[in-house]
Amino acid sequence: MVDAKGKNMKCLTFFLMLPETVKNRSKKGPKKASSSSGSKLPPVCYEIITLKNRKKKKMAAEIFPSKKPANSNSNAVQQYHQQNLTNNNTIPSPNWQGLYGTIRERNSVMFNNELMSDVHFVVGPPSGTQSLPGHKYVLAVGSSVFHAMFYGELAEDKDEIRIPDVEPAAFLAMLKYLYCDEIDLAADTVLATLYAAKKYIVPHLARACVNFLETSLSAKNACVLLSQSCLFEEPDLTQRCWEVIDAQAELALKSEGFCDIDFQTLESILKRETLNAKEIVVFEAALSWADIECQRQELTPTIENKRKVLGKALYLIRIPTMSLDDFANGAAQSGVLTLNETNDIFLWYTAAKKPDLEFVSNPRKGLVPQRCHRFQSCAYRSNQWRYRGRCDSIQFSVDKRVFIAGFGLYGSSCGSAEYSAKIELKRQGVILGQNLSKYFSDGSSNTFPVWFEYPVQIEPDTFYTASVVLDGNELSYFGQEGMTEVQCGKVTVQFQCSSDSTNGTGVQGGQIPELIFYA
Repeated sequence: MVDAKGKNMKCLTFFLMLPETVKNRSKKGPKKASSSSGSKLPPVCYEIITLKNRKKKKMAAEIFPSKKPANSNSNAVQQYHQQNLTNNNTIPSPNWQGLYGTIRERNSVMFNNELMSDVHFVVGPPSGTQSLPGHKYVLAVGSSVFHAMFYGELAEDKDEIRIPDVEPAAFLAMLKYLYCDEIDLAADTVLATLYAAKKYIVPHLARACVNFLETSLSAKNACVLLSQSCLFEEPDLTQRCWEVIDAQAELALKSEGFCDIDFQTLESILKRETLNAKEIVVFEAALSWADIECQRQELTPTIENKRKVLGKALYLIRIPTMSLDDFANGAAQSGVLTLNETNDIFLWYTAAKKPDLEFVSNPRKGLVPQRCHRFQSCAYRSNQWRYRGRCDSIQFSVDKRVFIAGFGLYGSSCGSAEYSAKIELKRQGVILGQNLSKYFSDGSSNTFPVWFEYPVQIEPDTFYTASVVLDGNELSYFGQEGMTEVQCGKVTVQFQCSSDSTNGTGVQGGQIPELIFYA
């Protein structure tokens, strides 16, 4: 990527295909550009763009399942299938066609196979190229770009085509789809595969890549994927990234991936009105980004250079909205602010007549939490609900991705009281979030919020276990007439009993009356 001064950042150079209409050339002496002339399709031109050169990290624990070839009892079929996974293999049997019953299976044999190949691709950067065989007809049937390349009016009859901007593993994944109708994605190559699918206009593979990225989306990679989704012009993925960044802003800003984003993405995040984070966290994240950006631009990461690479983005940080303690002990002593800026912000906190500031002074709106209440009524009796360090627990699932911020809990039925609450959220026995905090109840039947340190991402159609262990006044209110399904806005929540519950809480009654979440 190129900065404002025209300096090249450390990155991989990719080429993004853009179709361009050109006038038909005269039939007399047409210039060739790829192979023999066929249907009249516009040629292809390329615009140079860049993607960051960073160590690839896994972004998902699961991959899309690959379709299996039809079962066959023949050992030869299994042998041939294994052979075409490696390069430069030929079919030794003269009657191999009879071993496969469908055209799809026979095409699959040709995947990455030298047999009858009429073109070769030298794929990858000069330091790591790989030669891959191809069959023009198969490729042209699956991609309009390959059709134009091999059979368009500017086609050029070349036996070898160099593709330096696509990784060999990503190109193979695309070929496997074109030959075998199989989608085989891996976490460390899915972005490169998406790029290849976009370049050669293979929309179904591109959609599968986007689905894969959405499934693997988390606070750790949301900022990087936001940057890439804008580059690839994938608005649905961009929206999903924003949902994660808004709800889990502090986790996203503290992630390693945040420092890898480009300046334009940094600005869009700092401008975000619904960012659910303390401003001191936003400030510290921006300084961390500036430190890495100095390294990318081969600058010494001094205070002056950090401010220089941040530029006007520094004023998007809403420093006047910090608490006075955060400002005095953090931003004011960072060295990034000038003496005049520091004095003016102190006056902003204390003076009746506030000075004009270049910084945005309105607090971010953040996100408004939603509450899912699962009981239709509540009650109390003289002999229940009692707490003696036992666990109240319930299982739930949702039909859309949400972020659980905390639980609403009942308080004392015997006047005001303070409770110590250990809340926990698990999936299949694995703890996703927990917190130990105190809350004060005023003796009413209201619910009282208890929060996790960070919102916990909840995937749809999977049951999670919400648990709480309370310590305090033994008698409290409890819920009655519980519902197995609750519609909360656009989210449907289902409840079922949990085996972890040892204090009587279940679907019909008990504790944990509310789930507090962002959607």
